[in-house]
Amino acid sequence: MNLSHPFERLAPSTRRRALPGLIVLTLALTVALQIVGRPLQTAAAPQGIVSFELAGNLPAAQAIIASWNSAAQLHAAFSLGLDYLYMPLYAVAIALACVQLAGSALRTPRRAWALGILLAWALGMAALLDAVENIALFELLLGSTSTAWPVVARACATAKFVFVIGGLSYAGVGGIAYLIRRDRKVGQASRE
Repeated sequence: MNLSHPFERLAPSTRRRALPGLIVLTLALTVALQIVGRPLQTAAAPQGIVSFELAGNLPAAQAIIASWNSAAQLHAAFSLGLDYLYMPLYAVAIALACVQLAGSALRTPRRAWALGILLAWALGMAALLDAVENIALFELLLGSTSTAWPVVARACATAKFVFVIGGLSYAGVGGIAYLIRRDRKVGQASRE
């Protein structure tokens, strides 16, 4: 099997230039979502929107919605809508970091390279799962009593979090390994 990712077609220098801007935009939107989500933290939803995403059953989801006043419910709806902008942003930023670190930046062994490419693909899947999750959450906010929506939301959110945490972990470990290798090269060059 010949594994590849479309981001590999970009020149490493293009990826390197694009990545900081994508990271800054992703972090800025992360902060915005945290601010919008503050009113969603209640006794029934200690983690705010994340508690709602992971409710898993109708009574728990309804208890969370009931714990939000009408203004908080508007914050929840706005947060879910804003998340549709966030999805492609975080997915591209983390996937691009995985591809960049898997490729030229690390000169990784084949298995580590393949893991980076798989995680880059998984980030695209994370964004799609996030979109489906939000549809389920919107349905619940709009008053649906279907027991399927909380199950769908939890399943999608759980897989999304696994893919995002995997990508972030790969990027973090890869970034540290890159910095260590770079410092060693600089140290060797200065001794010569």
